[in-house]
Amino acid sequence: MTAQIHEKLIYEGEETSMAFCPPLPENHPRIKDDEIKFVSSGCWRGYIGTWEIKEGKFYLVDIKGKYKLVGDSPIFADWFSGVIRIPRGELLHYVHMGFGSVFEEELHVKIEKGIVQKKKVIDNRHKKVDLAALRKKNLPGSENRFEGDEDLKSPNKIRY
Repeated sequence: MTAQIHEKLIYEGEETSMAFCPPLPENHPRIKDDEIKFVSSGCWRGYIGTWEIKEGKFYLVDIKGKYKLVGDSPIFADWFSGVIRIPRGELLHYVHMGFGSVFEEELHVKIEKGIVQKKKVIDNRHKKVDLAALRKKNLPGSENRFEGDEDLKSPNKIRY
C-alpha cells in the first residue's frame, strides 16, 4: 500500500490535515454516491473528507471523490469514537504505507461519539523509530488509545 493522502481538518479555525481516515456513517441520507471517480494508490478509500473540530465537537464538512455531501451544513460526527492524529512540523520519517509517516509532533485528539474528550501532544523529535514496525502496524487511528483507558487491556491496542 502507498502512503495515503490525509483527510483535511479545520482545527481551531486553521486548515490542517489528519493522518487518519474516520469512517463515514452508514446509510446517511446526506451522503450520496458521486459520479466523480477518484482513482489513486495514494487514496485507496476513493474520497477525501473535510472535517472540523469546533467548540469541542467533531463534524464532517465536505466529501470529494466517490461520495458527496448534500446540503450546506456540516454533519455532527456522533458515530465516531477514536483518536485522530494531527501531524505538526517537519516530516522526520516517510513511511510508504498508509498513514505511518512520522512528523516532529502529533496532536492526538480523543473523541467519543463526536465529542472531544482529551488532547495530547506527542514529540517525536528524539524518539527512536522502527520503520519496519510502522509499516506493519500502519497506525490505524481507531486503535490508538490514551494510556489509562480501560480498553488498553486488549492485546491489539497501541500504547504511547
